Amino acid sequence: MLIRDAREADWPAMWAFMRPIIEAAETYPWPPGTTESWTRAYWMERPAPASRLVAELDGAVAGTVEIHPNLPGQGSHVANAGFMVDPAFGRRGVGRALGEAALARAAADGFGAMQFNAVVATNTHAVKLWHSLGMRTLALIPGGFDHPVEGLVDMHLMFREL
Repeated sequence: MLIRDAREADWPAMWAFMRPIIEAAETYPWPPGTTESWTRAYWMERPAPASRLVAELDGAVAGTVEIHPNLPGQGSHVANAGFMVDPAFGRRGVGRALGEAALARAAADGFGAMQFNAVVATNTHAVKLWHSLGMRTLALIPGGFDHPVEGLVDMHLMFREL
């Protein structure tokens, strides 16, 4: 598996798996119907220190992460990140490889910590993965996510120093 900086040419492959993840509304907080242009600008066009990576597996883009300051100004030393993995590549270590790479990139880019604001509690694979990579759940936000099947479910607020 190759983890590398995302390129403009990667976008069609990225959008092909990102769109169904967003539309499913089960693990990602963006509303169904979020447009490609908005998603592309958010994911691909943020200025430094934001960065974006892809995992390439079997010659295909298998997942992606975008890293950015969690807050502006006095909160900009803490990173935040968003991850999406193509379900066709699930259970092959793509999420772990992207998580490790994101933590390393954030540290290399001068961030002092990583914070995840909205890890959906029903996304048990992600919760387990982030805990295994040293993220701590600081709080559960009761009913913080409106899951299309489960209704209101908790969200983890997670943190790790880098």
